[in-house]
Order: sequence, then structure tokens, then C-alpha cells
Amino acid sequence: RLMERGIHMNNKRSSDVNGWLRRHSKSIIIGALCVVAVAAIGNYIVNASHQERHNILNVSYDPTRELYTDYNQKFGNYWENTTGETLEFSQSNGGSGKQARAVMEGLDADVLSLALAYDVDKVANTGLINQEWRDRFPNQSVPYTSLVVFLVRKDNPKHIQDWNDLAHDDVSIVVPNPKTSGAARWIYLSVWAYGRERYQGNEADIKTFIKSVYGHVKVLDSGSRDSTTSFVNRKQGDVLIGWENEALLIMHDYPGEYEMIIPSITMRTDLPVVVVDEVVDRKHTRDIAQGYIQYLYSDEGQRVIAEHNYRPINQDILKEYNQKFKPANTVTIDSFGGWSAAQQVHFSEGGTFDEIYEL
Repeated sequence: RLMERGIHMNNKRSSDVNGWLRRHSKSIIIGALCVVAVAAIGNYIVNASHQERHNILNVSYDPTRELYTDYNQKFGNYWENTTGETLEFSQSNGGSGKQARAVMEGLDADVLSLALAYDVDKVANTGLINQEWRDRFPNQSVPYTSLVVFLVRKDNPKHIQDWNDLAHDDVSIVVPNPKTSGAARWIYLSVWAYGRERYQGNEADIKTFIKSVYGHVKVLDSGSRDSTTSFVNRKQGDVLIGWENEALLIMHDYPGEYEMIIPSITMRTDLPVVVVDEVVDRKHTRDIAQGYIQYLYSDEGQRVIAEHNYRPINQDILKEYNQKFKPANTVTIDSFGGWSAAQQVHFSEGGTFDEIYEL
């Protein structure tokens, strides 16, 4: 009887358990699924924590802020659609020489986009950039250019049309300092190129002419964007000498208040963009950095460049914007023997700029 009673009790417990399982089966299944989901999420988090999310830093000179803000978004979309990888971007802007020094002192730029090839060469001389950087991308690694132009106030009250007009006694000039600004060196060489033609290469006359122009400088700012602030926001000076892209941006932002003048001779400013080799190899971002620059040469990249007032090197794209970019009589840095020669003659300590500006 005891055995029968035990069997009966076991059967009853089994029946009770089966009933409880039937009543709570849905809750049990949901709970199990939750355990599986939590485990999966945990594994995803662990795996994701081991994945490197690349942040690309473009160290550039001042007036490219707006260009690369737009370009970074478009390239990021292109890269994600092509590779499935999401990128993050950082920008650093300042004077071209200052930015070059920052990279030499340890700023981890994947990409360097400066106003002067000379500044890129300085970085290359430290070993951070391959000395053959000009050969890596089309047009000697110059995907866009600009010009040196004048920006005057509405109706051009001082009737400024060319470089010789800047030497008039009643004209006040705002311009950046060649000692600290890449744009300023292009400007100074533009004045020299005009004087060289006007005075048939007579160096004494050229220096006298340039001295008369710089003698009317009201503000000698450290950088081109600083000069823009002095001219536009502080209302200083009668004429701002600077980049074509900067002048077009100002006219867009202040419609009807300013006019742009392209002088009879001006420099074509070649603006290099390069990979910082030591950094991208350490960060494992070489493929991304190279793709970033290569995309500047694509049709979409060239149109982004044109929309932000730089001249694309693709002549077909340039023609699409012929209402914006007018013909100009330009000279290049080659007419000065390249940047190394120009730097030594004009901008080194005791060079012609020091001689002229201190006279």
C-alpha cells in the first residue's frame, strides 16, 4: 500500500507539473527568447568594441572650412555606399604655414590640404610625407585652384581696376601678411608679376612700385580669413586683396554690397592636397585617405569644389560654371622658379618683402 501510495503521489506531482508547464509555456518560451536576445546583444557589444571606427582628420588652411564641411558629408556617403564602412571626419583650419607646423609637431592629420606646395615640402622634409607626393595624384596633387582678386565696396567708389590703382594716395588696403599667410605670398607675387611686366623686369622699379602699394596697407592681418573679418565685419579699408573663392563667398553672403575685380595679371594659385604617410600607416587609414583625395577629382568632387567657389581642374566641369569663373590672365609659380626659389628670394629673413616693407 505504501508503494501504491508513493506511485499515486508521484503521478499526481507529474500531473501537476505538466499542468503548470501547459499553463506557463508561453511565458517560459518568451523568457528563453529574452535570454538568447540578451546574449546576442552582449556578443554584438563585445564585438563592436573591438572594431576600429575611423576618424579622418583633414588639416587645412583657413578659407576651405565650408568646402570640406560639405565635401566630407558627400565623400562619407560615397564611402559607406561603396564599402559599407561609416566614417567620422574632423577638420582643423588655420594659416597654411601654421597648419604645416602643427602637423610637424604631432597633429595627426590623415590629409593635409594647404595653400602652398612649399608648406607641404616642409612637412615632407621631416619624413612625415613621401618626397614624391606630387606624383601621387593628377595635376601634381592639385585638385583645385583659385586666383588673387580685389574685393571693393558697392559701386567701387575709389575706381580700383588694377594693381597700379592701389598706389593712389586715397586708397586703403586690407591684406594678409606674407610672413604668416600662404594667401599673402600669392598676393605679393601677383603684385611682383604685374610690376615685372610693367617695368620690363627692372628690379629697382618693381621694388619701388610694390613699396608704394604696401605703403597703403591699413591692416596686415595674420591670415586671409582674418583679413576678410577686418574688411567685411569691421568695415576697414577700401579694397580687400585675397582669394577669388573668398570674394565670391562674401558676395553671396552680402548680395549687392561688394564687387569683385580680376586684375590684368594675377597668380593662379595651385592648392595641393596630400596624404600624411606616417600618420595613415600608423592609423591604418591609407586606403581611406587616398580615396578621400581621389574623390576630389571625380565629377561629383569637382562640382562640390566649384559650388564652393574654387576652380575645378576638370575643364568640362569648369565650363559648367562659366558664369561664375571669368577668364583671367594668370601666371604660375613656375615663373618665379618654383616655391623654393620664391621663398628664398622674397620671404626669407632679409628677403625682398622685408626689404620693401621696412623701407
